[in-house]
Formats: sequence, structure tokens, C-alpha cells
Amino acid sequence: MRGFYIGRFQPYHNGHHHMVEEIAGEVDELVLGIGSAGDSHTRRNPFTAGERVMMVTKALAELDVTTYVVPIEDLERNSVWVSHVQSMSPQFEVAYSNNPLVVRLFEEAGVEVRSSPMFRREVLEGSELRERMIRGDGWTDLVPDEVAETIEEIDGVDRIRQVASSDANGADPAAGTDRDAAPDPE
Repeated sequence: MRGFYIGRFQPYHNGHHHMVEEIAGEVDELVLGIGSAGDSHTRRNPFTAGERVMMVTKALAELDVTTYVVPIEDLERNSVWVSHVQSMSPQFEVAYSNNPLVVRLFEEAGVEVRSSPMFRREVLEGSELRERMIRGDGWTDLVPDEVAETIEEIDGVDRIRQVASSDANGADPAAGTDRDAAPDPE
């Protein structure tokens, strides 16, 4: 059976990794959707789709499950979002999400949806990790080593600090909110 799990992975952190490990115990293959694939270089979405593919691919190399990492660009129409995701991904039988909108959309499209308990959600949230990077607080212990190495390789901390201190030029209009343009969770 092939499963599907989507996130923005800005960055991919230990909470995502814990969920992927749980899912890997239930499926033979796993498709990971890189949501908001067209967004980068903002406080909310500092990393490119390619950089996030690299983070996820390296972090999952040791897992005993075949994985496919697929960038998924935002679609501003929730009613057709699932068919958009399906058109960009290998076929899958079950979707995994804890996001109520994502769950609803997949269920309305007739796709089985499973959820798993959140892992240390009070700390393991992309917005918290990004803020820690900006402030210079400890964050590397909250991501797989491969992700920290990738962020270092691309000078990601300096990037997010620079775009966070930006004036209106390149500012992220959604920086103060936690709502995505499309239903792909943190």
C-alpha cells in the first residue's frame, strides 16, 4: 500500500520525522508532498522546494520504506485541490493528515484518511523553529541532523534572518498568520 503525507516542511523537523516513522510502519511506499512548492525566500517560507526535497530525502535515507518526494504548488481552489495533488503524485491509497481542512478535502474526494498523534507540538512547529533561527536560539536539536546540515549548506539561517528583517520589499504578507494559501499544513 502507498500512503501520502503533505507538509510545507519549512523546515522538515522531528515532529514530521516522527509522523513519517509512524506512517512507514503502515505502508510499503510513501509519497511526501512538498506543499507551497512555489514559495521561498520569505519569513514563512524561507526554503525553496528543491532545498526541502533535499532535506526530506536526506532525512529519510535510513528509513526502510520507499519514498517519493513530490513538490506540490499551491492551488487557490480547495474544491479541486485533491485532484491537483493526485495529478502531481504517484497514485496512493491512503492520505495522512491532522489538518482538519486537508482531512475534509480528502474524505470528500473518497480518499481514506488516517491521522496520528502530534509529537511535541508545543515545540515542534515550523513557525517556532523559524523564530528560533531568527533569534539565534537553539533549533538544531529539533530537526534531523541531515536537515541541520542542509540548512547550514544553503546558509538558510542567514537567509531567514535577512528576509525577516526586510522592509516591504520581499516581505511576507502572511508572516503574522498561520494560514496557508492552500490546505497544506506546517
